Amino acid sequence: MSTYAIGDLQGCFQALELLLDKIRFDPAHDHIWLVGDLVNRGADSLAVLRWGYAMGERVTAVLGNHDLHLLAVAEGFVKPHRNDTLGGILTAPDRDELLAWLRHRPLAHAAEGYFMVHAGLLPPWTTAQALMLAAEVQERLQAPNYRGFLAHMYGNHPDRWDENLQGIERLRLITNAMTRLRFCTPDGTMEFKTKGSPEQPPPGCLPWFQVPGRASAGSPIVFGHWSALGLRVETDCMALDTGCLWGGRLTALRLEDRQVFQVECAGQAGTTQWQ
Repeated sequence: MSTYAIGDLQGCFQALELLLDKIRFDPAHDHIWLVGDLVNRGADSLAVLRWGYAMGERVTAVLGNHDLHLLAVAEGFVKPHRNDTLGGILTAPDRDELLAWLRHRPLAHAAEGYFMVHAGLLPPWTTAQALMLAAEVQERLQAPNYRGFLAHMYGNHPDRWDENLQGIERLRLITNAMTRLRFCTPDGTMEFKTKGSPEQPPPGCLPWFQVPGRASAGSPIVFGHWSALGLRVETDCMALDTGCLWGGRLTALRLEDRQVFQVECAGQAGTTQWQ
């Protein structure tokens, strides 16, 4: 039995099929972790959701920013972006079941000595605290009044953690940190504009995982979201977004021994039986 953490899919289902073949995934014994951004921009978002739904407990997926965007679009709170590829999901006969499944995914997950989140953690947060904060968002997102959260989810403020934050501002900050974070200042003020290389941070900022004194240091964190960062497998930092959507690679990390498996993603388009 093995657990494989897989980077951002963004609808690239054919690449996922190739990667599952490469790792010889056995759904009777193995477990898949998905670091979020299951959908959008790729050709097969509907297939990805149908596969994840069908796998049941064999797949653990955390929510990414594109997944939350899909939920907001489906409820009519925001309009699709020009490059979105969500139409197949929104018009599918099983859309309600798939969207409900997605809405009930966690914002963070911890097991087997690893912590998984889509983007990152703010410097003051331990992984134990982050799990509790994620649960606050999950409770709201999975409640009957979840639409109120989706309606007010967007925005860049507040941009710095304060334990006294309440209501939607508190939930928005937690969500932004866990699904959008790349760079922040040493005091944890988030910067959302820069998406490039960690070697070229905006003034006064650092990659979140390089902030001195980070409270989560020493806890192995698996994340995605940052294709410009590429593959990084360090003692307590495992970045798995290797740009599959952009013609790069799709990456799986076997957690038991940290062996890396990859498939090329250039030209991986088309339909499958999951459509």
